[in-house]
Amino acid sequence: MSEQTKDILQVSDLEKHFPIQKGVFKLTVGNVHAVNRVSFRIRQGESLGLVGESGCGKTTLGKCITFLQRPTGGKVVFQGIDLGQLSEPELRTLRPRFQMIFQDPYSTLNPRMSVEAMLSEPLMLYTNLTKIERKNRVLELLRTVGLKPEHCSRFPHEFSGGQRQRIAVARALTMDPSLLVCDEPVSALDVSIQAQILNLLDRLKTKLGLSYLFISHDLGVVEHIADRIAVMYLGKIVEIASDVDICSNPLHPYTQALMGAIPIPRAKAKREYTKLLPGDVPNPIKLPTGCYFHPRCPRVMPVCTEISPAAVEFPGGRQVFCHRYSSNGEKAAT
Repeated sequence: MSEQTKDILQVSDLEKHFPIQKGVFKLTVGNVHAVNRVSFRIRQGESLGLVGESGCGKTTLGKCITFLQRPTGGKVVFQGIDLGQLSEPELRTLRPRFQMIFQDPYSTLNPRMSVEAMLSEPLMLYTNLTKIERKNRVLELLRTVGLKPEHCSRFPHEFSGGQRQRIAVARALTMDPSLLVCDEPVSALDVSIQAQILNLLDRLKTKLGLSYLFISHDLGVVEHIADRIAVMYLGKIVEIASDVDICSNPLHPYTQALMGAIPIPRAKAKREYTKLLPGDVPNPIKLPTGCYFHPRCPRVMPVCTEISPAAVEFPGGRQVFCHRYSSNGEKAAT
């Protein structure tokens, strides 16, 4: 296997549950099932898009991968290292190699620190660079993300939303990471600024050989930057395939509903999937039996209410978690 095709990240059966505690003695009376047995991989230099409705567990998954939150179960292997087996000091040493870009840059940038101070801080903690070398590195980072040297002395409130997001990108790149987890980095920006940040991330991916987990609820944005797309529903991945396959031929009923919900101009041909989903997302405390999507699925079968679907493999590495494409579905249809 060549260096370009090696897996930089392997996630296996990842789970994250948040306990619900009540009473004076804080007794656990239940759990919020935010992430439920999620498995996928990201290859070196690849961008994997993660899409789904708000509240489906996308951000929690991103935080578990970077160990900002400890997973309840499962395994995260980064560059051959099982992160769950590391102590806090060992994890702190490895952390510069994977970074996260958050949705709201204003709330993640220290309002009392200048840009130079923010970008210099990790260099002071993790390197032996001199003050002049740190200054040169900060200027290099600002040029990389399209900002000017005079921005060094400014504070977050002096920048626009797009500029703040560029600073957040520069901060994530400070220690030359191999993997970036981008948590809806353009959702709070104007459309024109969104395009600038997406093009910046695309250029950096090619220039620096980065790998991305790009989290968004906007399929149009993900289609622009992702090589493959994973579709998430209620803490589970229901379909994962190349961006072309997902956007041109969605197989899972939930993916079809997402594609059908994207507005299209009248001049273009109508999509095959345009019907809106009935009902609401089920309660993550009391999950449905069988397939989590069956209460809202327009193509539900009896087996869907009883058995959780396993992954059905298609050529090209495509996976679909749906009984319609499995032997259970074939038996139910007959």
